[in-house]
Amino acid sequence: MEIKYTKHFLNRLEDIFSETDYMLRYEKGNFQSGYCILKDTRIAIVNKYYSLDGKINSLLEILKQIDINTKDLSEKNRKLYQEINQTQLSF
Repeated sequence: MEIKYTKHFLNRLEDIFSETDYMLRYEKGNFQSGYCILKDTRIAIVNKYYSLDGKINSLLEILKQIDINTKDLSEKNRKLYQEINQTQLSF
């Protein structure tokens, strides 16, 4: 899978979150990795001051770490999610 650092690709990743029980938020913070996952409350927080590349990389990392029921995803998002999980990420 080729990662495209565009606003459209960021929107597609955010779309996956919108179909899960995880809430995605952009907030200021001094997270070591640029993001924070609160698994008990199912909230993923990304540093809002990150560049577009940083936000996309953070969302890709988060999607690889959390459990998502793919039955909840639309066909388009399920395909993208499966591609993400099969890809070795190297930034």
